[in-house]
Amino acid sequence: MIISALAFTLLNVFVKSLKDFSVYQIVFFRALGSLFFTIPFLLKNKISLLGNKRGLMIMRSVVGLISMILFFSAIKYIAMGTAVSLRYIAPIFATVFALFILKEKIKPIQWLFFAIAFAGVLIIKGFDDSEIEIVGVLLALTSALFAGFVYIFIRKIGDADHPVVIVNYFMIISTIIGGILSIKNWITPIGLEWFILMSLGVFGYFAQLYMTKALQVGETNQVAPLKYLEVIFTIIIGLIWFKEVYTVWSIVGVLLIVTGLTLNVVTKKKA
Repeated sequence: MIISALAFTLLNVFVKSLKDFSVYQIVFFRALGSLFFTIPFLLKNKISLLGNKRGLMIMRSVVGLISMILFFSAIKYIAMGTAVSLRYIAPIFATVFALFILKEKIKPIQWLFFAIAFAGVLIIKGFDDSEIEIVGVLLALTSALFAGFVYIFIRKIGDADHPVVIVNYFMIISTIIGGILSIKNWITPIGLEWFILMSLGVFGYFAQLYMTKALQVGETNQVAPLKYLEVIFTIIIGLIWFKEVYTVWSIVGVLLIVTGLTLNVVTKKKA
């Protein structure tokens, strides 16, 4: 899970560094890079690329693509650590959606933890008007909202399709749509830019891979909270590399978000 957090962090950093490229072109390369791993894996293991629950996988891909576009856009407006923290609100949206759509139950104590996390969101926005653009905050929160739908579609798909098939659908659709939308403002990469753009898919793929492996071999309530190390790693690199500024209140907000979500994961998985 620590390796996964580091990979996600490097992905965030490289996206932030590609300030001259449109979000759509970044999405295109992010998805294209991952296809070099997913398609060979499926072909080697003789797994159907089309899968079974195709409609649900297409819907999962569309909401995932929207979430990714919004998150990459948010990084261009606000500090990376703040954007990552706000994106992690997604499990709360997913839990609420599951309550109404999948009829899953929520423990009363979980509402308290959700309140703690949302208090962090309000603090970040409420006290940092001079430091954080409202547009960036809204983009990150909306990204989390759509990511919440991703959880629901994956739950609906269940074990009917191989996880790599689901990811492959996401990457193919993201490559096609990202490529089409980037045509108008396409910038041909030069030198090191090619490496950075293609590495997005590599970091994204291995971040997902090691997160999945961690959840397979370890107790979820012990391993899952470690994914929030991405917030810490991203803040540290943001401070050093991009000279990002975090006020005391923004740090308090981030800590509340991470605390609320960690307590929720630990409590939920103890059942």
